[in-house]
Amino acid sequence: MTTKQQKIGTGFGAHSTADDVLAGIDLTGTTALITGGYSGIGLETTRALAHAGAQVVVPARRPSLAATVLRGIPGAETHALDLADLESIRSFSERFLETGRTLDLLINNAGVMAWPETRVGPDGWEAHFALNHLGHFALTHRLRPALSPNGSRVVTVASSGHFLSEIRWDDLHFRTGYDRWLAYAQSKTANALFALHLDSLGPDNGIRSFAVHPGSILTPLQRHIPREDWHAQGWTTEDGSPAAGFKTPQQGAATTVWAATSPLLDNARRGGAYCQDCDLAEPATSDDMLVGGTKPWATNPAAAARLWELSSELTGLNTF
Repeated sequence: MTTKQQKIGTGFGAHSTADDVLAGIDLTGTTALITGGYSGIGLETTRALAHAGAQVVVPARRPSLAATVLRGIPGAETHALDLADLESIRSFSERFLETGRTLDLLINNAGVMAWPETRVGPDGWEAHFALNHLGHFALTHRLRPALSPNGSRVVTVASSGHFLSEIRWDDLHFRTGYDRWLAYAQSKTANALFALHLDSLGPDNGIRSFAVHPGSILTPLQRHIPREDWHAQGWTTEDGSPAAGFKTPQQGAATTVWAATSPLLDNARRGGAYCQDCDLAEPATSDDMLVGGTKPWATNPAAAARLWELSSELTGLNTF
């Protein structure tokens, strides 16, 4: 069954924060894992979930920096993980599984944006596709034994950046004609499709999966983009403040937290949905990324199945 992308009326919206979404929710006794949970919206997600009582595991490429940032957040812990390295993913996952802990929430949040052309791994994978998609694909597979049959949720951060590109089936890794924006866009389309197909495989295992567009937020994610380009793109005003329509990091974390915890998403007919502003997103009616919504190629079950098979071949993993 294909999820109908239609708002369901949650009582939250674009201005809601992660704390708003979690008000009155007690996550004591649950364990969440958040990649990139020490920067930007990931940090706000960590803070909100920990404040609600969750134990939050934050794997990081720079664990010492992550530990410094997370100091003072009760229940947050950090471990070494490089999403660009399949061996690092295997090693981290094995260490986590050895603890015997159940993973109630897996939040695939880490990401890179508009990098100069960068190749990773022995096969020279394009970095956006490798880190944003394939790394999370591999991590989710490796951690499958820890996911609870009683309703674990996997939330993967996508973006309205997916508007710019479908999956480039003939040249996934930009062997010719590299474009940093199209590379980012393809990886975010891949994240939406990953969530869609994972949910179609998960019900028998008690696993639900969702993709989220957090909104437009200025965070360290844009560190490779010159500040003058921020203004040229219309992201900032003359004085450097975020432009109208941009969210704070606390607001940006809200949809992730909502998708991870809302009982409204227990309904099987909502599985695999692409979420925005703490609700299900609707089909995009324009190319305005601030307005958002979903393009058809990000919610196509056939494309999702094809990408899953291809990602399995590239990573050597298919445990669902």
